[in-house]
Amino acid sequence: MAPVPALLICVVALAVSGCAGSGSSGGSSGSSDPTLTLYNAQHEETTAALIKSFTKQTGIKVRVKSDDESVLTAQLEQEGSKSPADLFYTENSNWLQQLDNRGLLSKVDASTLSAVPARDSATNGNWVGISGRFSVMIYNPSKISASQMPKSVLALAGPQYKGKLELAPGETDFWPIITSIERAKGRTAALNWLKGIKANAGSDDNTADNETLVADVSKGLADMGLINHYYFFRLRDEMGAKNFHAKLSLFAPRDPGYVEDISGAAILKSSKNQAAAQKFLAFMTSAAGQRVLANSASFEYPLAQGVAPNPALPPFAKFEPNSITPAQIGTGLDARDLLRQAGLL
Repeated sequence: MAPVPALLICVVALAVSGCAGSGSSGGSSGSSDPTLTLYNAQHEETTAALIKSFTKQTGIKVRVKSDDESVLTAQLEQEGSKSPADLFYTENSNWLQQLDNRGLLSKVDASTLSAVPARDSATNGNWVGISGRFSVMIYNPSKISASQMPKSVLALAGPQYKGKLELAPGETDFWPIITSIERAKGRTAALNWLKGIKANAGSDDNTADNETLVADVSKGLADMGLINHYYFFRLRDEMGAKNFHAKLSLFAPRDPGYVEDISGAAILKSSKNQAAAQKFLAFMTSAAGQRVLANSASFEYPLAQGVAPNPALPPFAKFEPNSITPAQIGTGLDARDLLRQAGLL
């Protein structure tokens, strides 16, 4: 039998696991480029766009496991030091804080942390903020007028809103608002507020998610709801402005319900690819990565200075939330406990 040409052997080897000396510059086929594993609880399209741009820039490939942030957090806790994950990217900072409290996260490079405001990342530098969202009210003007919308989140428990409110209490986006109210008014007041909005919403007006809530308000099935701003803009973009019948209302500046919520990312201490994982976080907070985020359909605000948000969004400076930080929001578990005590979970 004639010997198999060396070039053919190399081509076959490349298809399986790469070929030394082949001169390939792309992704994990190079001997020095690992493939990162990202546990992703952010919007999948946005994450895919970030990864595509990162791989194009660095040659490092990223495999993704997407699921709900609570599911992935529990999995990471269970896997511990044996987790295959290199990185965790999530919508809400409280899940990162929960993992950090268990000692599962690595320190983020100082240069990466300095790319975004210090208040938007972990105080100990073990996770970094990537994007921001604001809590707002959404309403249907055919059901309730702009002048009737509350200027304080606390008013939502009042009798004037009986039967007008739809809630998505199972959404983690709701937790920072509860924590903010608890910090401002105390635990008893926060619990009583939750009981009040539960009574106003009624058992038939709790929905599984914010997407459904926004759609219900647009259809006139509910008068109003409490959400993060990006759900409004995402559905309006999907449906088209002519077919979308909801509007936004902002709370008074620095109201307890007026919160900036942070999406963030971290490196697992158990990762065997620390250097490559640091490169991914550095890309996410760089101008290039933040522009990918800004141009995506997530409608979140980039945190890096000088990167303009999606042009469909109001200017970042228009929002005037209260001063609560991710560090003060913490793990959010107190908020979850209050929701359970109020019978909303």
